[in-house]
Amino acid sequence: MLIYRWWHFHDSCYLYMVFDYVCGGELFSYLRNAGRFPCSTGMFYAAEIVVALEYLHSQSVVYRDLKPENLLLDKEGHLKMTDFGFAKKLTDRTWTLCGTPEYLAPEIIQSKGHNKAVDWWALGVLVYEMLAGYPPFFDKNPFGIYEKILAGKIEWSHHLDPIAKDLIKKLLVQDRTKRLGNMKNGAEDVKRHRWFKSMDWNEVILKKLKPPIVPCVRFEGDTRNFDNYPEADWKAAPAVGENEENLFADF
Repeated sequence: MLIYRWWHFHDSCYLYMVFDYVCGGELFSYLRNAGRFPCSTGMFYAAEIVVALEYLHSQSVVYRDLKPENLLLDKEGHLKMTDFGFAKKLTDRTWTLCGTPEYLAPEIIQSKGHNKAVDWWALGVLVYEMLAGYPPFFDKNPFGIYEKILAGKIEWSHHLDPIAKDLIKKLLVQDRTKRLGNMKNGAEDVKRHRWFKSMDWNEVILKKLKPPIVPCVRFEGDTRNFDNYPEADWKAAPAVGENEENLFADF
């Protein structure tokens, strides 16, 4: 469920990180094309995210950037979580303000210090967005988004299944000590929620469940599932100085 980094190295201009090529494209693209997902589709992806978060948290890593753009589909249609730029190994709490505005937990906005509970909040936002087609907290201005998050008022979409709505409510709890996933039983509380009643978690871990979306991939290295962007002139980049290079001596 997590993207794998095979190697890393650097030259006089750049740092290089070699990851899996995940050819199915972003979950974001499929969600935007569909408008919103059927309940069963959202449940499948939510389950794969739950086991990924459960593993990260078992390693004391908080992800902090869960969103559809950071979830890729492999050629079979299973999720790969990517972009760990905000991930951090924790012993207690951290105070950095980082993440995507619509997905920020209230404790991040309030600079109260946060832990792995922020990932379960983000899961609640993601489940809502997958099933409704838009996030629960939205405004053209980031500060407007923050105000809505702190107020905790959600205008519930009529597309939401009542049981899915109950899960979302328990994930979007302002008090992190009472937030599903962050209590005594951890991820088990999320997995035991009645929305996942039919889910075989061993099958999820082993990737034996049939994905609801199978990307069109015709050959190794197929890029049809990604948008094209103009590339920067990487040859024009100046070499870094000795002091800067020393910072990455072990990279």
